[in-house]
Amino acid sequence: VRAEEIPGAPFGEETRKMLTVALNDAKAMGFDVRDFDGYAGDVRMGPEGQDPLGILAHLDVVPAGDGWDTDPFEPVVKDGRLYARGSGDDKGPAVAALLAMLAVKEAGIPLNREVRLILGCSEETSWDDMAYYKAHCDMPRTGFSPDASYPIINTEKGMLLVSLRSPYEKNGLVRSIRVGERHNVVPGEASAELNGGEELAAKALEAAKKLGFEADTAVNGDTVRLHTLGATGHAAYPEAAKNALGELLLILKELGVTGGLRTLADTVGMEYDGLSLGIRCQDETSGPLTCNLGILHYDEENGLYATLDIRYPILCDHKALSAALTAAVSDGLTATIDSQKEPHHVAPNSKLIQCLLDAYHEVTGLPRECLSTGGGTYAKCLDEGVAFGCVFPGEEELAHQANEYITLDSMMKNVRIIAHAIEKLAGE
Repeated sequence: VRAEEIPGAPFGEETRKMLTVALNDAKAMGFDVRDFDGYAGDVRMGPEGQDPLGILAHLDVVPAGDGWDTDPFEPVVKDGRLYARGSGDDKGPAVAALLAMLAVKEAGIPLNREVRLILGCSEETSWDDMAYYKAHCDMPRTGFSPDASYPIINTEKGMLLVSLRSPYEKNGLVRSIRVGERHNVVPGEASAELNGGEELAAKALEAAKKLGFEADTAVNGDTVRLHTLGATGHAAYPEAAKNALGELLLILKELGVTGGLRTLADTVGMEYDGLSLGIRCQDETSGPLTCNLGILHYDEENGLYATLDIRYPILCDHKALSAALTAAVSDGLTATIDSQKEPHHVAPNSKLIQCLLDAYHEVTGLPRECLSTGGGTYAKCLDEGVAFGCVFPGEEELAHQANEYITLDSMMKNVRIIAHAIEKLAGE
């Protein structure tokens, strides 16, 4: 059954269940809740009126992927850590925000503006949830999203999603490749079916050793399965991961691959700064451009299909970037711009940012500063929105990776920080 055929579940049955649980929990706490046809929901407290304070979080998650030590969809508490897909991105922070609202409510703190927790269901994909919400409800002008890192992120890079295509090469080196499920995930493993036998397998392993990559092969008749192992990660921070798909392409290049696959190896490979694509750039406020090769499908029926997830600095001209990239791959690939999101920046001296930094410093004693990110959060949905939490400086960041977790101590610290922020921004 397709998601659109399930009433009230535009993003599938499991996400629908998650939204129902969240809204029912909030209602049981005494909050007013609304369900916007399964696209999103909200939880409200305080006086209704103009200029509500928005807290935007999401309940959808990326696929679990491989390498978990526990069931990613059965939460496990071990050694003070809660392990589960979404514990850090972004269901754990959503729970922290809800508990912060409950703390303010039970403390009897009078409010002079509405506080609204908006729960989305397609942040990891289309953002159709926020478009639907905005079309059916007033979107707050100001607020924050607990979906990144502390102290505060007031600058988010622009986002460009590019698809690359080329024809299939019959009787070529590569029979098929199918790697990746989401463009915003760095593939930690990759494999290809090659036309060849023991001699080709030996050459592949020799090439991997020369390049310093971890790889293995399996031979079945006239087919070699080449497998590479890297380290998965978030597309916004590719420098912290190791793209197994890039490794695979560079080994294939050593073996003499041609066509679109060769172009992809030459122009992307293991690079995540866009150098060979002719798009490397940076600015002082938002830092360097990043580029992630997240998906590569190649077979006789459909040809080559690949995606590039690009996060570009706020001063970069995305039209010039697109033109340069298209020209760089034109020898073997056709590039299409699938989507583009503008960069986002809020002045650091704004009342919103100063109040949030005060709340953070009062609870943690840590320095007050603004940061930039390649990650895209719902902060972009607000005229004046920032990402605020929930990962603390020095903490391990495992969003989109195996064994994702949030510590119980961090969870409760987040509750206190968000409660302080609500009091400062909405309290009388």
